[in-house]
This record gives sequence, C-alpha cells and structure tokens, in this order.
Amino acid sequence: MNARPQKKPRDPVDGVLLLDKPVGLSSNDALIKAKRVMNAKKAGHTGTLDPFATGLLPLCFGEATKFSQDLLEADKTYEATVHLGIMTTTGDTEGETLETREVDVTLEQIEAALARFRGPILQVPPMYSALKRDGKALYEYAREGITLEREARPVTIHGLELVDYAAPMLKIRVTCSKGTYVRVLGEDIGAALGCGAHLNALRRIQVGTLTAARMITLEELQAHPDPRSLLDPVDALLSSFPSVELTDELAKRFLNGQRLALGKESVMVPQALGRVRVYHAGKLLGTANLQEYAILAPERLIAAT
Repeated sequence: MNARPQKKPRDPVDGVLLLDKPVGLSSNDALIKAKRVMNAKKAGHTGTLDPFATGLLPLCFGEATKFSQDLLEADKTYEATVHLGIMTTTGDTEGETLETREVDVTLEQIEAALARFRGPILQVPPMYSALKRDGKALYEYAREGITLEREARPVTIHGLELVDYAAPMLKIRVTCSKGTYVRVLGEDIGAALGCGAHLNALRRIQVGTLTAARMITLEELQAHPDPRSLLDPVDALLSSFPSVELTDELAKRFLNGQRLALGKESVMVPQALGRVRVYHAGKLLGTANLQEYAILAPERLIAAT
C-alpha cells in the first residue's frame, strides 16, 4: 500500500496583499487561493466583498492578522453602477427581476436625490445579507421565502458623487462608514427617483488608507516568480496612526507588556492621545494607546523573531 505524499509544511509569512478580487469569486475563496500561492500558515481578509463585486480586498498574512480588525472598522470607497428602472430580489444582478419601470429622470433630479443620502443616514439591512437572526443568516431565511422585520441602522455616507449617467445606467462613487450596504444605497436612490433600481456593478477602490493603486490580480499573483515580494509590510495597515520610536531598554519592557511612562524618557511623543504604532530600530513592535501624562499602554504586540 502506497503511503500518501506528505503535504508541504506551511511557512510563517507576514505582510499584506492588496488583491483585486475578480467577479464571481467569494472573498473566502480568493483568500484560500492566495494563501495557497504564498504557502502561508495563517491568513485572513479584512471585510467581505460580495461575489458579484470586484476590487480591493486586503489580505493579511501572519502577524498582520492581528491588525485586520482596524480595516473592518475603516471607511471604504466604491465605484458603483446603478441600473435604474429594474428592481431585483437581491438588489443586485444575482437576483430575479421583481419589477420594471420607465426611466425618465434628469441630471438635476439625480443630483437632488444623491444629496438626500449624504451624511448620517438610516439604512435597513437587506434580507440577502450575512447578518444573523437567532443564529441563522438572513439570506437563509430569504432563500426560504421568509422576510423578517429589520431595524434600520445608522451609517454615514461621507462622499457621494455622480461619475456618469447614460440612461438607465447611473455611475456613482461613494465613501462610507463600516456597515453600509451599497446595494441598499442603490435601491434607495432608485426609490427616491421614483423608478426603482438595482446594483449592476460594484468595485471597491479604497479601504482606510489602502488604495487600488497597488492591487494585483490572482492571475498575476499565481504567475509571479516570487509572490511574497508583492506583500506590503504589516504596518501598511497602521499608516494612519502616529508613531513612537523606543530605546533598547524601553522596547524590552514594552514587549513584556509593561506600561511605559515616556514623560521623562528621551522619546518623541505625539501630541494627540490615542492609538499609536510602536517601533524599535525601525522595526514594528506593535500598537499601543498613548494616554494622559505620556503613558504608553501596550495593545497588540508583534511576535519576536
């Protein structure tokens, strides 16, 4: 009896990959493919993109996974194509057509409708979503033909602009807070215009401070002779936080989880209190909270190598 060939052991790989997720692939399937190419022990993504959506999907490997929550909380920017006049069961192209209406709207009407959705708004989550009710995802109820009452949730539309309009296709760019459903925004814009709508295409182009400029496709990743060279460093996730550089002795104490009083130390301390990234000799040690009286409280630490 032939023994099964042993699997190649996974490697400790640290960093961030800015993947351009293709249409038709789930975020988790994209992660699995990239993790296999990297032969990485540990990986995770930073917020799901629907299968029909494309664009920026930051993937975290190794130590970077400790900071992935920061991107889940971050604002995001999308380019969306709203198909006016047709409503679907899912609010996008994956659903069945519910109703078709005539589209007769002007640019002035579109601008007025968009203005209604800028700033803090209340949004009702869609039935076709992964939100749980009694331990069961809403989309599971929807597939059974069950519609549940959903409470409207506050979200913020930081930016909403008209990119192009060629009836019945309305292209918009939206920057929004976490928890925003762009599908629902598209439907609501259609409702405000009186013709209904669904989302025809959705592309994410920014997550926090990470942009689409350095994205790479799965095909490019798989064909690259040294895919790990495509990784950004772990602190790419933390670039919005001010930095603190510690001395040798302070770095040792920090990595032991000790709170540090920096007021009397020869360390440059940011003026603003809050989260900071902490370094020693240019190497990221982790994140911390800078508190009153220049107290540095460790938060998440990078494993020593």
